[in-house]
Amino acid sequence: MSNRVALIGAGAMGGAIGTRLVETGNSLTVFDLDREKVAALTGKGASAADTAAAAAAASDFVILSMNSPGIVRAAVFGPRGVVEGAKPGTLIIDMSSIDPDATKALAADAAEKGLRWVDSPLSGGAPKALIGQLTLMAGGNERDVSDAHQVLQHVASNYTHMGPVGAGQTTKLINQVLCALNFLAVAEATQLALDAGVDAAKIPQALKGGRADSAILQEYMPRYVTKDYRRTGRIDNMVKDLNGAQDLARRTNTAMPLTAACAEIHRMLTAAGLGGEDQAALMEFFKGPNKEIAG
Repeated sequence: MSNRVALIGAGAMGGAIGTRLVETGNSLTVFDLDREKVAALTGKGASAADTAAAAAAASDFVILSMNSPGIVRAAVFGPRGVVEGAKPGTLIIDMSSIDPDATKALAADAAEKGLRWVDSPLSGGAPKALIGQLTLMAGGNERDVSDAHQVLQHVASNYTHMGPVGAGQTTKLINQVLCALNFLAVAEATQLALDAGVDAAKIPQALKGGRADSAILQEYMPRYVTKDYRRTGRIDNMVKDLNGAQDLARRTNTAMPLTAACAEIHRMLTAAGLGGEDQAALMEFFKGPNKEIAG
């Protein structure tokens, strides 16, 4: 049986999720303030809604794909938001990456309206969504997380229930710490290889299967070498996530010196006007007087 799903937020990530849901036979109703993004999905078989409330009214599941707690709250509880159209018992699946405490507050407010909530942030980006191989970390009660999988199985190959509401977002922050440090470590190693005269393009193959290997090494060292800055993510989005990790660390009194240094480098690049660039642009941090300027 086809799942009736509302998608609120059809940006790069939401658009990929929506595309995959349509391709796997789900009935998708989409709302986004950007009508071109909506049109991209209706062209593939989705239906358009004029408001988030209308999208929710036509659906049993509501997927959110947004960039901040404030935008999520406005889409759900604001004028013509999800709560105005959703039936009691509708399951909201928030695939945004936002603060765990904000998630808990949103879920509590939704429960007062008779709605269910699962936070299910992701790793893998749009390319993995399009082939159904996202990694998802879910927070919520056992029944809701199980019900969410009815839809999320179409976009994810790895789906883990991490605990109550907010646990998924906490796990995503940990994921982002690991990714950010790895991105920066690979960029630094790439520059060392280039300066030392080693063919850095050969390093991913040379280290494949060893302890230093990683998905980021395999994908990004070749991009660092060629200054391939095509956008698959944004440095300023990583700043947001690292800020969230540092806020959590302050609450838990956890020392995170490497994360602090990594976050400062991301902030410096953002202040230099590179916030909208992909993580590949971390190579700009290693420019010196004798370094070639990327075109």
